[in-house]
Amino acid sequence: MKKYLAVAILSLASLSAWAERADSLKQAIIKFDTLDVDEVNQTRILTGNVVLTRGTLTLKSDKAVLKESPEGYMSVVLTANAGKTASFRQKRDGGPDLWVEGQAERIEYDERTEIVKLFSNAIVRQLENGRLSSEVDGAFISYDNRTEVANVRNDASGQTKPGQGRNTLIIAPRRTTAPAGGAAPAAPAAPAAAAPAGKQ
Repeated sequence: MKKYLAVAILSLASLSAWAERADSLKQAIIKFDTLDVDEVNQTRILTGNVVLTRGTLTLKSDKAVLKESPEGYMSVVLTANAGKTASFRQKRDGGPDLWVEGQAERIEYDERTEIVKLFSNAIVRQLENGRLSSEVDGAFISYDNRTEVANVRNDASGQTKPGQGRNTLIIAPRRTTAPAGGAAPAAPAAPAAAAPAGKQ
């Protein structure tokens, strides 16, 4: 699954963040409680503490539906039980300790189109050496690996709707020292209390 779930959404933060390309050549190992297989339609429905690993990629959910096209392309839909989220974590190319991770109530990935979509309570983070480098959250996040186009919307339909609240992008500082000859940066102000969704 080429660049599987490489949600480089955070190219919004001018970062080059691709998933480990070697993962696409690895076998998928899936652990679960229950499996139902439809060979005619090439569909596998896995339920109960589903954990899929493929190289550095780890997917976790309460339910996973995997389909395979006649050409061998795979698509997967991860869903979580009420009050929970499905999640993924994968190493990124470009360094020894670079990771992307995310969660949502539903995650969809289509290997043929290389588009990943996260629905409801979606969060995607990039980590460098165990430190958060950027994070985006919203009701809907999609990323097209081929065109490097990301979309974040305030409604799980994939649309932006008035009164549905706002999304957030966090970019951690890349520098750890003040500019030469400049004053040290001011201490950060205490965060303001967040307004309820739809009130911002």
